[in-house]
Amino acid sequence: MHQTRVLLNNAQEQLKDTSDTPRLDAEILLAHTLNISRSSLLALESIVELPEQFSALVARRSRSEPIAYMLGEWEFFSLPFFVEAPVLVPRPETEHLVESVLQFCGEPESILDIGTGTGCVVITLLTQLPEAHGYATDLKDHNLELARKNATRHQVVDRLRFEPGDLFEPFDSSSKTFDVICSNPPYVALRDQDTLDPTVKNFEDGTALFSGDDGLDLIRRLIEEAPKHLTAEGWLAFEFGIRQDSVIEQLLSGRGYRDIRIVPDLAGIPRIALGRTPA
Repeated sequence: MHQTRVLLNNAQEQLKDTSDTPRLDAEILLAHTLNISRSSLLALESIVELPEQFSALVARRSRSEPIAYMLGEWEFFSLPFFVEAPVLVPRPETEHLVESVLQFCGEPESILDIGTGTGCVVITLLTQLPEAHGYATDLKDHNLELARKNATRHQVVDRLRFEPGDLFEPFDSSSKTFDVICSNPPYVALRDQDTLDPTVKNFEDGTALFSGDDGLDLIRRLIEEAPKHLTAEGWLAFEFGIRQDSVIEQLLSGRGYRDIRIVPDLAGIPRIALGRTPA
């Protein structure tokens, strides 16, 4: 017989130097091991038999491995998404990208998600916009396969096409345009890589994180190349990093985008940029 509180206390102690939320991590991993909800775990006073998997998971987390990779899924916009290393783990900040598209971009019929990763952004949008259809691009076939699994899971796969390639490469030879082009691009400056949490730096795909000396290399390309792929009243919407808002606003206005908006996250930090197709 194992006392639940003692198990959690021991795991919390083991994780305290690795995680900012060691108790929560311990609870999530133990609930996962027992195949019960976290709320059910907290009501559980003792455990008859503890699977060996728990100590192995705690050891992995103590080495900074993302919990999402251990669970095999992560929640985004209240939806579960399959996650596999080293694909970027869906983040709460990126939910503001979905919210901004839904708030400012009307009812788009066509959506293009650049660098889709797990597919969480475009898939969530399609669940909220039942009349829309989407396209997802990514450099890596593995990411597109994962996004397809998630699209199937959330029953939008029949409204979503997957195109391998860099940025707009799959559409460069066509006249296809979109009502919304959205992206959570890499935006971390190479000079800042040593400041990242080991959970991110040592495990997640660097090509989804870093983008040149100032972090804006890919965003510059996105802003420059998007107009020819947008409908006349289309929108470009993307996430960016801390203290990049003023430069991004200048880049958008310099390229002639209209109705430019910079949307903050819940902490008040500028996080999402939107601009309508240049005249």
